Order: sequence, then structure tokens, then C-alpha cells
Amino acid sequence: MAKKVLMVLTNHDKITDETPTGVWLSEFGEAYNEFKQHGYEVTVASPNGGVVPVDPNSVSEDEPQEILDTKPHLEDTAPIADFSAEQFDAVFLPGGHGTMFDFPDNETLQKLLRNFYEADKYVAAVCHGPAGLTGATLSNGEPLVKGKRVSAFTDSEEAETTLDQYMPFLLESKLNELGATVSSGPNWSTHYEVDGYLITGQNPQSTEAVAKELVKQLG
Repeated sequence: MAKKVLMVLTNHDKITDETPTGVWLSEFGEAYNEFKQHGYEVTVASPNGGVVPVDPNSVSEDEPQEILDTKPHLEDTAPIADFSAEQFDAVFLPGGHGTMFDFPDNETLQKLLRNFYEADKYVAAVCHGPAGLTGATLSNGEPLVKGKRVSAFTDSEEAETTLDQYMPFLLESKLNELGATVSSGPNWSTHYEVDGYLITGQNPQSTEAVAKELVKQLG
């Protein structure tokens, strides 16, 4: 039986009127390709369905073709309300600054993540993807990340992007406030954490490591 992974991506396309955002393409593409190489069935979804915007800064002139080739999967995604945790073996949240705006307060996403986690199914997220974990609670009302070791885009990395002033909150600080223990490597280095069924990575550079770890855990 092929393993089934649900990938949930942002629909949010602007930080300010002058600053477009969306998903960070390599965080989707590297993970998507890793899963497909292992014969997984991958479903690409988003809070509202439809188009997932790509952050233009994430598509450089030397972007590998195999990453660019994943872009068509973002043109017409399914809404997450169409799915339940029972249908999948894991959920994966790529980042991009868009997730900071439409993931944290999305109740459908919160419920989905709770159901995955409480069914002992893997919840993986990278870079700003863990923004989706900030609003998620367990059935007992506790934050899903409380007492967990996690990794996510750091406050100092955010300061280096100079976009920190426009964010609704700083992700590393928020996760710490919720009772998580955020573990980080140097800025822009590959770093990820595994705590039970939670696999989280620090930044775009950590995407492949998180995807490979998820594949390893799924066996």
C-alpha cells in the first residue's frame, strides 16, 4: 500500500500591498519530489482550495528544473475541508510567509492537525509551516506544541529578511510562549527536530531533511 501524505499550503498572497508572498516554492517542491520518489500518493490542499501563490523571491534564476516542474500542482488545490486525517498517513506543512497569515487562526486546519496528531499520525512542518501549529490544541485544550521540542524559522532569521516588522507575530517567540522548546541551528543552516509524531524544520534549507525523516519514520 502506498503511503498517503496530505500537503497543506497557504492561499495568502500579500504581506503589504507592495510585498507579494505565498508558499516558498522549494519547500513544497523538494518535499513533494521526495514523497513521489518513494511512490507516495500526495494530495495538495490549501485552506480555501484553488490557487496557491508562489513567493516570487523563492524562484531564482538558477532554481532547479525539478523544483519548477512542481509548480503546476499549485494551480488548483483542493480545500482542506474536503479531507480527514483518516485518509492519510501524514500531513506536511511547507512554509513561506503566507502561512503566517492564513494558518494560525484556521479552525479547519487546527482540527485536522489535532486529528492527525491524536491518531498517532505524523505532523511535519518546515520554516514558517509551523505557524499552523500555533493555533492547534489537543482535545484537552492544551497547545499541541506544549512540552514538545520543535524547530521553526527563527526570530533572528526573520530579522535578516527585514519582514519581521510586518509579521502578525514572530514564530519562534510564539512557539516558546505556547510552551514548546524551540531548538535551532545557526541562521540558514539545516536543522530539524523529531519529538514523537512531530517533525519540524527550521528554514528552507531544512526541507529535504524533514521530508527524508518523514519518509524514514513512515518506513
